[in-house]
Amino acid sequence: MAKTKRIIITILLRLLAFGATLSATVVMVTSHESAKVMNIKFSAKFSNSPTFKFYVTADAIATGYGLIVLFLSSRRSVDRLIVILDVVIALILTSSISAALAVAQIGKKGDSHAGWLPVCNQVPKFCDHVTGALIAGFVAAIAYLVLNLYSLHVFLTPLFPV
Repeated sequence: MAKTKRIIITILLRLLAFGATLSATVVMVTSHESAKVMNIKFSAKFSNSPTFKFYVTADAIATGYGLIVLFLSSRRSVDRLIVILDVVIALILTSSISAALAVAQIGKKGDSHAGWLPVCNQVPKFCDHVTGALIAGFVAAIAYLVLNLYSLHVFLTPLFPV
């Protein structure tokens, strides 16, 4: 019974992380909008920023990893490797979200010290897509954090019985 419960919790967390990274990737890749400011047309899309490219790449890697691990999670022989890779994926997601959030903040508020104006007033649909993708990324990072804590608990409980 306890093993079945552990497997169900792990699979649910993995499905949540997979769904969140997949939706973050899709939303970010499909985000684009054009605007005209002072008769100059510009387009905003994720591929214009190296930081957003990093974010999409990290989410895509986490999505692929999540899909593979969903099929391998029942194999006992790779459990420790999966735990280590879960930590790596959580760190990659955290770093990419942090970088993308910094760029999104500048896009929304601008930076008066550097003379950068906010662009979200001109391309609100793009900014809304980026915000949605970042929220999904946060959900995925939290799911991997909980998954890592749960895996740590499962592995350490037999070593230190109460």
